[in-house]
Formats: sequence, structure tokens, C-alpha cells
Amino acid sequence: MNDLEKARKTINETDKEMARLFSERMNAIKDVAAYKAEHGLPVFDATREAEVVARGASLIEDEEIREYYVNFLKYTMELSKQYQHRLMSGVRVAYSGVEGAFAHIAATRIFPDGEHVSYGGFIDAYNAVVAGDCDCAVLPIENSYAGEVGQVMDLMFGGSLYVSGVYSLRITHNLLGVPGARVEDIKTVISHPQALDQCAGYIRRHGFEQKRAVNTAMAAKEVAEKGYMSTAAIASAETAALYGLAVLDHDINESATNTTRFAVFSRVENTKKRDENNNFMLLFTVKNVSGSLAKAIDVIGKYGFNMKVLRSRPMKELAWQYYFYVEAEGDESSEKGREMLEELSKNCDMLKIVGTYSMETELKQEKG
Repeated sequence: MNDLEKARKTINETDKEMARLFSERMNAIKDVAAYKAEHGLPVFDATREAEVVARGASLIEDEEIREYYVNFLKYTMELSKQYQHRLMSGVRVAYSGVEGAFAHIAATRIFPDGEHVSYGGFIDAYNAVVAGDCDCAVLPIENSYAGEVGQVMDLMFGGSLYVSGVYSLRITHNLLGVPGARVEDIKTVISHPQALDQCAGYIRRHGFEQKRAVNTAMAAKEVAEKGYMSTAAIASAETAALYGLAVLDHDINESATNTTRFAVFSRVENTKKRDENNNFMLLFTVKNVSGSLAKAIDVIGKYGFNMKVLRSRPMKELAWQYYFYVEAEGDESSEKGREMLEELSKNCDMLKIVGTYSMETELKQEKG
């Protein structure tokens, strides 16, 4: 047997073993996809992919070959994602609003292969997951312009679902009109009150009359159906495409940092392995004793957990009583985390971890 035949024999044997390992890897992907579907996690996980590439690259000593192996890993993970997309195509994702609304845009960005189910309100979308009609729900928790979404906060406090991920979507408002209309033709604008507020300067400068709508997508739908050249909607570029409208002017909101944070809610707590990017959401009530809130905050800091968010919400059933919402960096399931929660429970009447998530992901929106 010459050198060429020996090399080909080695390649054939290696390919046979690689085929076996590839099948084993793809079978494990089924379990990954099932876990993600159950816990409301998206297919793409940038942190995990970076870890796989770094770990794999470290196993190759030959620098020249290492470069090719990294490319091999990236292609393998691309195939893995394609398979996961196929397996998760039946995931039912609840959202509040109508097709084209910002909640719908967020849901389609997070779960591009899911079945996106519209509900009339936050409570209905949340309860659809509780009842098992949907696998997860994508709901807004905070807007940089308008603040927290109180109703969703209250659902966290009183409900049974867990948060498995947090995503931010920059809200870009556009002026949408029927094809052929121009900005100078517009006399009236229609949109959600919050969108009208966020574009108040633009509306004032153009002297537009205002009309309120349930949400931005419904405003666009109304403009499309009536077909008036003098009426425009304030909504997203995606909504324009959906209802056959033209973008007459784009980025008309006053604040360039207008962003909404969305959370994914599922029935099962996310037990994925924690890392240095871990964040957790904590809800608690304190005992009616002087200094109890200050003590609770001190306990969280004492164990090295950095609070990014701290806010209070009134308890609906008890007048002048409040619960507190915290988002903090760190692993609450670690030894320090368990010690922190144990000590915190001594100062609190109620203590609840409502969710954990890795790095907050920024969702991309189409440009007008």
C-alpha cells in the first residue's frame, strides 16, 4: 500500500467515525430544541456559539489547521440551527396586539419559525401560556420613554410563568400614507397615544391634527382601508409593507433612544447553565418594620450582586402596600446566591425569583 492509499484509508475511516459522531450530535440537537421550546428560548444563542468555537479552537495545536477547524465548527453550528428551526417550527408564541404591532415584530424576531398568535391584551396572552394554548408569550416590560409596563409587572408578581429571556427593540416611528401621497398632503395623523406623544414635535411642526388608535398597526390598517391622501399613520416600516402603505417620512420620533424591552414568558423555569453574563429578576415584599427595605437592598449588595433595576409597584389588594422588582447581575443559584436569598427571606414576607436570562439581546428592525 503506497502513501496515497494509506492517506485515503485514514480519511475513509475518519469519515466513517465523523458520520457516527455527526448523527450523535444531531440527535442531541433534538433534546436541545425540545428544551428551548419548553422554556421559551430562541434557536440562536450568541454566547453559546462563541463558547463552542473558543473551546474547539483550543483543541487544535496546529495553527494552520485551527483556522479551518473554526470554519468547520461554524458550518456545523449553522446546520444545527437549521435543524432546530425545523424542529421548532410548531412553537406557538402569544403576543398582545395585531399583526404589524411592535409586539408582533419582537415575537417574529425572537421566534422566526414559530406560529405567532395574536391576543387582545397582556392578560389574555399571558393566560394562553398558563392554559397551555401557547408555548410562550412575548410581552413588553419597559419602555425607555414611557417607563415600566405596570400590567405585565403585576402578572409577574401574581402569575406562575417564568421569564427566560429579555430582548430590546428600538422603536422607530415612520409616517405612513397611501401610495402617491406626500408629506405636504397630510392633514391628520392616526396612531397609539404613546406614539403620538413620542412624535409630538414632528406633529406640531407640520400642524397635523391627531387621532388616537388602539395601536400603531391598527392605525396603519385604518389608513390603508380608507385610502385618504390626507391621512397618515405613525407606525413601523414593517407595518407599511404589511398594509401596502408608503413610508412618507422615517425616524420621526423625537428620541433616538426610544426602546422597548420585551420578556419571553414560559411555564418552566430556565435551568440552563449560568455564566458571567447571567441576570435574574427578583420580586419581594418587605415586613412592615422600619428600615426593612433598606436592609433588603443591603443584603443584595452584601453578596456582590449588582442591581440594575429597582422599582416599586402598588399591591392591588392592599391599599398603600407595595411590592418591589429587582433586576440584578449574577448567578442566584450559586452558593452566594443561595446565601443571599436565605438572608433576604428573613427581611421579606414574600420572595420570588421570576426569571433568569443571559445577556439582553438587541432585536433588529427593518428600515423604512
